[in-house]
Parts: sequence; C-alpha cells; structure tokens
Amino acid sequence: MINKISVITKDTKRVAFKTLGCRLNQYETDALVTNFDRAGYRLVNFDESPDVVVVNTCTVTNQSDQKSRTVISQAARKNKGAVVVVTGCMANNFKEKLESQENITFVVENNRKSSILSLVEAHFSGEILHPDKLPQDVFSYNPVRKSLHTRSAIKIQDGCDNFCTFCIIPMVRGRAVSRPVAEVLENVRKTIENGFREIVITGVNIGRYEDGETRFEDLLAQILEVPGDFRVRISSLEPDGFGDGFVELFSHPKLMPHLHLCLQSGSEKTLLRMRRMYDVEQFRKTLRQFRSIYPDFNFTTDVLVGFPGETNDEFLQTLDAVREFGFSHVHTFKYSVRNGTRAERLENQIPETIKNERSALVRQLSDDNRLKYYKTLIGRTQHVLVEKFSKNKASGYGDLYVPIEFQSTDIQKNTVHAVKLTGLSGEGEKLYFVGELRNQ
Repeated sequence: MINKISVITKDTKRVAFKTLGCRLNQYETDALVTNFDRAGYRLVNFDESPDVVVVNTCTVTNQSDQKSRTVISQAARKNKGAVVVVTGCMANNFKEKLESQENITFVVENNRKSSILSLVEAHFSGEILHPDKLPQDVFSYNPVRKSLHTRSAIKIQDGCDNFCTFCIIPMVRGRAVSRPVAEVLENVRKTIENGFREIVITGVNIGRYEDGETRFEDLLAQILEVPGDFRVRISSLEPDGFGDGFVELFSHPKLMPHLHLCLQSGSEKTLLRMRRMYDVEQFRKTLRQFRSIYPDFNFTTDVLVGFPGETNDEFLQTLDAVREFGFSHVHTFKYSVRNGTRAERLENQIPETIKNERSALVRQLSDDNRLKYYKTLIGRTQHVLVEKFSKNKASGYGDLYVPIEFQSTDIQKNTVHAVKLTGLSGEGEKLYFVGELRNQ
C-alpha cells in the first residue's frame, strides 16, 4: 500500500496503538492510524515514548477483559504523561469504571471512535471537549491508507439484532445498521487506489447486511466488479442470512475460497439454549453445498465450550461435528458470564476445570484437522500475498488462507506470487507450508 511519509520535527507528536479482539476492531484502528498519519503524527511502539496511546479494547469474554485491563495498565505505566485513550467494546461495557481511573485520559465509546483524532487535537490545543460531545457515526472512517496490516478491511455493517443468550455484542455495539452501498463501493475503490491488493469484508453480522433492496450477496457481487487488481476475503460470518447466490459468487477469481463460519456448538440442544439462528443439519448442508462445487474450500470456525447446561454428551456432539466438518482451525473459547445477557440467569453453570478440559480437547482436534487438511494441499499451487520478507524468505497467505513461506530474493511486500506447496513445517497452530516460487 502507499503510505504517506510524515515530516518528523521536534514538535511532531508520537502515537501508539494497541488493538484487541476482532477484525472489525483491527479495521477501525487502521482507519485511526490513517487519520493520525494525515495529521502529521508519527506512528511508534509503546516503548518509544508516545505522546498519545490508543487502546482499542475487547470485552467478549472475561479473558478479553483481563487482557484489555493489562494493556491499559501497561500503556499508562510505561508512558506517564501521555494521553491515554481507551475505546472499543470494553469502553461501552465498563464506561463509568474506566472513567474513574486516573491513568486514563479519555474513554470513547464505539459509536464515537472515529472522532478520536479530533478529541486528541482539542486536548493539545487546550480546549475542553468531553468524549460524549463527539459526533455519533459508526461509518465515518476514511479509507485506510497507512496501515498496521498488509490487507485492509472494508466495514459494511455494525451492530447485531440476534441477541444470542451468551453474547454482549448487541449491548456494546448496538443494533444492526448497514452502510449505504454507494459508500461501501467508494471505500473499496479508494482503498484499492491506496495500493492494497487484498480487502476483507467485515462487520459484526455482515450476513444481515441490508440497504434498500440490496442484501449481502448483492453487495458482494458489486464489490467484485470494482475495477482493479485485488482479491476479496470475507471475515467471520454467521451460518445464516445468505442464499444459493452467495455460494456461486466464489467462482469469481477475486473472491478467495475461505470462510470463517461460526458453529459455536455441535449440539442441537446447546444451540437452542444459545438462541442461535440455525441447526447442525443446516450447517452441514451449507458445507456440503460449498464442497460439492469447490472441494478444497477452507472452512474455519468458532466453538464455545462450557455453555451453561452443556452435558458431556452435548460436548461430544461438538467434537463429532468438528471432526466431520474438517475445519482447518477452530477458535476455541470458554463461556464467560456476561452481565445483562440471558445466559447469566441460566442454571447449571459449568466448572472452570471442565471448561479447560473441553477447550484442550477441541484445540487438539483442531490441530489434527489442520494437519489432515494441509497434507491434501501438498503439490498444489497457491497465490501468496507477501506480508513479510527477510533473509531471502517471504511469507504470507495463499488463496485458501493457509500460511506459506518460500525462498526468493528481492521480493516486495504487498505483492502476489504463485508458489508450489512442497512440504510442511512447524506444528499445531504454528503449522505452515514451505513452497517453491513458480515461474511468473
């Protein structure tokens, strides 16, 4: 991508960012990085004495809360005197508690996050501006130009109306809203003009996108027709809200054959208690439909273990489903009580020791699935978007969103190369392909 080079003077302010949680948070941080860069700030790490620290938090689980608290504490302790801005979902969930902490300068809720630069600029100008006075707009982010990542996300939607019994996201992200089609397409065009070779369609529940008569797959079809040499990925997706036309779109050369489709549980009873909008058979039919057309299609997923009332038999059904569906990666997380959710009031809460045991079993099965799937791809060719290059070794992700490393000289980041997969290295979640650069 094309990055603006800021002129660094003795008066140049330095800003550091830390992002926790989902792809949507990562996108919003990248958009903020672009804003601060355009304003002349220098992007630095936490340990480089920044004048401003922005922590974009997550609150989806107790573990997420703890990680966010740790990062906030570290940011304030290492950078005394810096402006510390806490935003993201934890800022919505624990706003008053965070505002009471002396080591935090500003707490900015999600719907005002895009205006953080204005808040910081006002502070340095001596103005008194409270975060609650910032404009509310979840889509007023500029197209990403300077980024912490090789690919850029495109935000098409925010919020959720599903209200799964375990999930706090509707409370901290709000009700579902969709970005107008014209704004999405303009954002795509400008992002490609800024030099990105890959974009990721993201939001909270993107399958429920709706702008007038335009639904998610309609919007995706229009994105794929935007001129330019780029490829498209889809971030986490619920297994409902799309039809047959969505499957057919993956025949387009720009749309990469990978989906992170959220299962959560392989037990029908557990899915009902979670208030999920699908059943296991519906999920099975979706995967079969994809694989009947694209046999190598790569599916990854989320699994939530230890949901209240989850019996051993119900958990074993989840293991069976993970094994049957052949996910190459399972993001496994333990159920956490979220205040204000329906699951908080459910009986038969699962002990932490059992959650740990079940989590470990799912992770082991995930590793087994990954190895089995990766072995079927040896000898195939993947087109790798280079994210890192050092000491004549380049690495990145192929079409199927599998990690690949290959040897070469004079390779540039953000370029795409055909690579033949010759073997595997590493193990577990760190398993990756080694390959040979094909003649271009």
